[in-house]
Amino acid sequence: MAKVRVSSLAKEFGMTSKELLDQLAEMKIPAKSASSALEDAYVSMVKKKLAPVIEARSAEIEAKKIAEQQAAAAEEAAAKAEAEKERIAAEARREEERRLSLAAQAAEEAARAAAEEAAREAARKEKERIAAEELEAKRRAVPASDSGSRFRSLLDQIAAQEAVLKEKKEEDAKKKAASASERPARKGRGQRGERSDRGDRGSATNEAPAHRRRSNSAPAVPGNVDFPSPDKGGKGKKRKGSAHVEEDRYARMAREAEEYSREKVLEEARAAVEEASRESTGRRKKRKEKREREAEQLKQEKKLEEAIAQGINPEDLDAVKVSEGVTVAELAEALDVSANDIIKRLFLLGTPLTMTQSMSNDLVELVADDMGRKVRIVTPEEENSFSFYDDPKDLKPRPPVVTVMGHVDHGKTSLLDAIRHTNVWSGEAGGITQHIGASEVMINGRKITFVDTPGHEAFTAMRARGAKITDVVVLVVAADDGVMPQTIEAINHSKAAGVPIIVAVNKCDKEEANPDKVRQMLTEYGIIPEEWGGQNMFVNVSAKKNIGIDELLETILLQADVLELKANPDTFASGNIIEAKLDRGRGPVATLLVTRGTLHVGDTIVAGQSYGSVRAMLDQHGEHKDEARPSDAVEILGLNSVPAAGDEFRVFEDARDARDLAEQRALKARIEEQNKVKHVTLETLFEEMSQNELKELNLVVKADTQGTIEALADSIGKMDQSEVRINIIHSAVGAISETDVSLAAASNAIIIGFGVRPQGKARDAAEKESVQIKTYSIIYKAIEDIDAARIGMLAPTEEEVQTGCAEVRDTFRVPKAGLIAGCMVTEGEISRDDKVRVVRDGVVIFDGEFGSMRRFKDDVKTVKNGYECGLGIEKFQDIKVGDIFEAYKIVEVARTE
Repeated sequence: MAKVRVSSLAKEFGMTSKELLDQLAEMKIPAKSASSALEDAYVSMVKKKLAPVIEARSAEIEAKKIAEQQAAAAEEAAAKAEAEKERIAAEARREEERRLSLAAQAAEEAARAAAEEAAREAARKEKERIAAEELEAKRRAVPASDSGSRFRSLLDQIAAQEAVLKEKKEEDAKKKAASASERPARKGRGQRGERSDRGDRGSATNEAPAHRRRSNSAPAVPGNVDFPSPDKGGKGKKRKGSAHVEEDRYARMAREAEEYSREKVLEEARAAVEEASRESTGRRKKRKEKREREAEQLKQEKKLEEAIAQGINPEDLDAVKVSEGVTVAELAEALDVSANDIIKRLFLLGTPLTMTQSMSNDLVELVADDMGRKVRIVTPEEENSFSFYDDPKDLKPRPPVVTVMGHVDHGKTSLLDAIRHTNVWSGEAGGITQHIGASEVMINGRKITFVDTPGHEAFTAMRARGAKITDVVVLVVAADDGVMPQTIEAINHSKAAGVPIIVAVNKCDKEEANPDKVRQMLTEYGIIPEEWGGQNMFVNVSAKKNIGIDELLETILLQADVLELKANPDTFASGNIIEAKLDRGRGPVATLLVTRGTLHVGDTIVAGQSYGSVRAMLDQHGEHKDEARPSDAVEILGLNSVPAAGDEFRVFEDARDARDLAEQRALKARIEEQNKVKHVTLETLFEEMSQNELKELNLVVKADTQGTIEALADSIGKMDQSEVRINIIHSAVGAISETDVSLAAASNAIIIGFGVRPQGKARDAAEKESVQIKTYSIIYKAIEDIDAARIGMLAPTEEEVQTGCAEVRDTFRVPKAGLIAGCMVTEGEISRDDKVRVVRDGVVIFDGEFGSMRRFKDDVKTVKNGYECGLGIEKFQDIKVGDIFEAYKIVEVARTE
């Protein structure tokens, strides 16, 4: 019969495996775990026994499903009601906007009508004024009369003329009435009156010349004009015509004045209308400019809101991001233009390039500026970082992040332990937990986060990746030892990162302590106490006797108040990786320091080339947490790989976007690794010479003395350099440093060392940049290798492989064994059969073998990284604290060329 597993049966019943196992235990059915298999008989028994339970659970599930459906329906109805409510509100808002728009238009029309009416009134008044001025001018231009008087104006002349005509009509009417009464008497006289009449006419005739002379002597005026007698004589007619001529002349003058005044008034009216129209146009222009300003302000506000929503800087919204060394085709795609346009501009600039060639940063900026586009060139460090923008009103105070640095054995760990014990003694929560590299301490109700970086190399690595996670550096200097090499190194790192330094002068309880001497020595490196007029705060402490610990913590808080540290906790989280490791049971484990936002369990994050969801979050005590706020250090699980220290992480809403970004970074890293420049080595020297790819061999020489460098330069100068020229581009005394490796990588050179060893950072950089470092103790051996490589006869040689390093922490003497060094293995794994070099300050002082290797009281063959041991060196007793033991072995490596 077929068997059924407990887990499958539990899933069928809708129960958990634990619940089903409890039921089976009650029924006395043997089943140990969820993977146990049950016989068919047991399955039937279980189904029969659990039938009521299954039915009840099914009913419960069905009721729950119905309740969920009802809740969903209610939620949907509420959503519809809310949508309808919003629609009605939107309609009301639109109706109100239309009403306000119509009211604004009506007000604008009323203002325009008022302006036009004012313009017409001004034109009418101007017309009347101009007419009055013209009439006044005409009046002043009229000549004088016989009596020498002048008319005041043309209107006065016309009024006088009308008065004269009226008087003339009245006289004519009187004469007609008189003639009508005398006409019967004349008929009675008959012929007797003829002579008298003739006499009258004769007298009238005689008087005519005098009248004519008077009329011609001066212009006739309305007030003194002599009108002809009512008789019908010819001379009387002539005088009457002269009066009509004078009357027509005045009428013509009045008509001309009226026409002139009308034209001028019309011109003035047109000018007034044009001015009013211009004023109206100016108002419309101002209103248009105001609308444009309001639209631009609204656009900026929307841009700011979008930047805040995306968590980036507003300036980055408009700029097109391109990486350094971008090709023409990639730039054309980023700018959304044709590649031919860019090639044409490059040709005009005198730098013709093809589509696959890289462009310099200056060329990119010139082409983008010519096309009216804004670009932002992103460095390789910035490509893996994120840009954020927070509204100042959203920022809130956050705790300071402090890093403790200093020389070996100056009391860094003791100081952290003292801070922990002080905090516990005061009843506050906190402590130092070394395994996650960070701790949180409460002092006076305020929190301080201490970052325990594993040495200055990690601090430098984080800074090289652009991570500035530290707010304050506490520089620990021993009062009885003073400034040492690692103290100077810590000062340089802090200054390069732009982090304020607080100096803790430790071991002040010792008799030989001299804190003032420490202050004097630090002034040589720009660290000047405040009491001496500087900017650095000094605190005298004693970690062993808990002296000055509270004062140190208060000083840190004071420095944090000066810095005004703030962050936005109400957004998606971002920060940096402090350290990461691969745990066999838990997988990739990373320690994060949150610098912005709040990190929650379940968030999807990207850190460098790693991504994943936060499955669990632990604090410094190993307890689970649900969230981490700014300046909190937590340990998380759930990443797909181990990120690098200093990588920046960010929370993504969509897991697909996080995975795509991590995969893009990984692909780009692989491509860069494939395209990495292959530097010359002694093994490949002849091959590259044969292919005419190498005409010069550059060397960087580091030695223990200047005489060794001069001897090597002399020997190289005597070699045959007809095929390849050998240049010593740099030579100096001292250990091989990271700067030497950078110079060799840039110059395609080989590093030759005599009696010196590369530093840890230099070794890592050389491996990363594929730069060969050859170390010798005999000059002729180096000359032979270089000459053999030049002629292509370099024989297979034995290669030195470094197995591990140990640092001397203390020394003590053992009877019959001599001086024993108490060491901590810092790299690799040291074996009893390895050879060993003793390196002091970068210089090899002894090369030999191990004499003894113990852990506690037991002899051991190997010691791994992170463990302590006691080591003895054969035939060498001059061991000092701080020496480095480099264990190595000689391995034969076959030539592949």
